[in-house]
Amino acid sequence: MKFYNIKSFIPVMVLVFTMGFSSCIGDLDVSPINPQQTMTLNQDALFNKIYASFCLTGQKGPSDNGDIEDVDEGRSEFFRMAWNLNELTSDEAHWIWLTDTGIDEMLHNTYGANADFSAGLYYRLYFTITLCNFFLEQVPDEGGDSSMQRAEVRFIRALQYYYVMDLYGNAAFTETVSSELAERYTRPQFFDYIEKELTECETEMASPGQNTYGRVDKVAAWNLLSRLYLNAEVYTGTAQWQKALDYAGKVIDNGYYHLCTTGTTNPVTGEKYSAYQMLFLADNDTNGAQYENIFPVLFDGVTTKSYGGTNFLILSTYSSTMDTNVPSGTDNSWGKCTRVRKQLLDKFYTSAPPTGKTVAVMTTAANDDRALFYGDGFTASIEDETDANAGFACIKFRNVRSDGQSNQEIKFVNTDLGLFRIAEAYLTYAEASTRLNGANADAKEKINALRGRANAAQKNLYSLEDICDEWSREFWFEGRRRMDLVRFGRYAGQASYKWEWMGGTYAGAQFANSKSIFGIPENDRANNPNLIQNPGY
Repeated sequence: MKFYNIKSFIPVMVLVFTMGFSSCIGDLDVSPINPQQTMTLNQDALFNKIYASFCLTGQKGPSDNGDIEDVDEGRSEFFRMAWNLNELTSDEAHWIWLTDTGIDEMLHNTYGANADFSAGLYYRLYFTITLCNFFLEQVPDEGGDSSMQRAEVRFIRALQYYYVMDLYGNAAFTETVSSELAERYTRPQFFDYIEKELTECETEMASPGQNTYGRVDKVAAWNLLSRLYLNAEVYTGTAQWQKALDYAGKVIDNGYYHLCTTGTTNPVTGEKYSAYQMLFLADNDTNGAQYENIFPVLFDGVTTKSYGGTNFLILSTYSSTMDTNVPSGTDNSWGKCTRVRKQLLDKFYTSAPPTGKTVAVMTTAANDDRALFYGDGFTASIEDETDANAGFACIKFRNVRSDGQSNQEIKFVNTDLGLFRIAEAYLTYAEASTRLNGANADAKEKINALRGRANAAQKNLYSLEDICDEWSREFWFEGRRRMDLVRFGRYAGQASYKWEWMGGTYAGAQFANSKSIFGIPENDRANNPNLIQNPGY
């Protein structure tokens, strides 16, 4: 994806922040290295930097001069860290390089308050929050472009606080860049704040489809509200299924975004791509998938070099052997370190999955176009975590174009990341409707729209258990699974449901329910006496 209309995406910033493990994170005293730089504001540069914080990690990229001190820059990208917390701790993903720092505690659900990935994401989220706070302090609400930019920045700040609420529960809150100690917010307080911000900023955001591709509009706010209400019982103790359904309905009926339902054949290679595959290819900004992606995070092999986002999803899943059969579109694979857990395969295959090496073999056996796995040379189960051939690989995300054209750069990828897809609203609507009314025709219609797109068998009615599995089938490896398992009571010590290496044993072992959220980094808590450590840490 080229940033044609988002200018100077990697600008010379007016402001440089340090948020290292050794700095005063707790009070959010995040000051410019040169305070005189705050006297002149390049509004567009700062606005672009806020969006860039979803995909970039520093001023050069992919390494050297990172945004956050004392965090490995290559691993410090927003989505990569959020993915590790939400996928490696769940029934979907495994990482074969067990000796990598911080990996085993995610895989085995033994993470502490200072776990590398949870602490790193905490600082990344507050880095972006501080950028947003600074922008909103400096840019007046004067109507026109400034007011719309302010609304988008308020949305992004609310989204960052949503991740804080979901992952850490009770943490620091501030709307200013200050040396004053930030107050502690609880989950219900975060919930109320996020709800207020989204309902207020939505009025100033662009109408559906009327903003530049890559920037958010009203539909993104509606989608986040529907997600907020879907998880309201987890966050506040009070369910809000009707509001979740209502806002999901607004997303579905928005008039611009819609499901991508058309596949194609590559005119050069002859490879056929299903409609579902189109969502995860390098031309997903133009091949029809752009109408499904409500909030795409833009990746370009030339201008957005990082080791996160779709770079991470593609580079970490392929090997040269796999590339021969299912081209990844890159020459920079890491050797298939990301693997699929057996429990994810079980959601697609009623018997032993085939050890296939083509998309057609794997999807035909599953009767589902979403079964984008690679089994040749691998075992379905991961009995030995050190076995390089244990666990199927993922071929869902690729850096190839459906139109047969070549990418300008293949060391880094051009595939945009669909952070919000309209498919989410279909499952939110179905789940909320089922929780309100039991299995019903409206829920069936929404689920069958997704299963029909995937050429999967359709049912007359769907139970909540069916819907929990459908969230996984539709969104596997897209960085949300932990949240869904928590909501359905399948995470930690909530139920008898288990997966391989859950709790550190191959058969799976329950772990403390306190691990449903992550701990507050100890340095942050030590620097801010207002903060209280989460139970179990």
